[in-house]
Amino acid sequence: MNKKIMEPYSTILEFAKGSIKTFKKKVEVKLSDLGDFFFYKDALNLMLSEGKNPVIYQYYEHSQDEVYGNLNFGVTVINPGKIGKEYYLTRGHYHAKEDAAEVYVGLKGEGIMLMQKKDGQIVHLLIKRGTVVYVPPFWAHRTVNTGKEKLSFFYVYPSDAGHDYDVIKRGGFAELIIEEKGKPRSLTIPNF
Repeated sequence: MNKKIMEPYSTILEFAKGSIKTFKKKVEVKLSDLGDFFFYKDALNLMLSEGKNPVIYQYYEHSQDEVYGNLNFGVTVINPGKIGKEYYLTRGHYHAKEDAAEVYVGLKGEGIMLMQKKDGQIVHLLIKRGTVVYVPPFWAHRTVNTGKEKLSFFYVYPSDAGHDYDVIKRGGFAELIIEEKGKPRSLTIPNF
């Protein structure tokens, strides 16, 4: 069996800018793409009805072939803002291969990594410049920008891990991160 042997390469992680110098894929995720992921649907629908469809986050990725042993890596940038009281966030996902882990390294800004197991157990950890967050296997994860500037972080995960967004789309997370009295706080979702 012939296996494709990749050539080594490098790129530059721009810590001061919170970005990556080169990438193979850029994806912008707008408010209209996240209708099933934000909790405050009335606020979301009002913004969209007013013709507002801001970019919530974008990611810049070095994707590899989806085979065991390869790693995908890149940088995600979440803009500051809120929908209702809920801070801008990523969709959040489990990995399709549930035993896959992921690592995040904060580059710029400040936010919260919200992680959840299927039994509803929740953990939230601060992510900011220099913070390394380990997402173990079997944990869904979502990143929330709780600051006034862009939040950016470097990530790396197995290229064959896949993403399961549908579980989050249907059931969400047991908690959300909202702004209350000018500060972030977690809010438990009733009847999760």
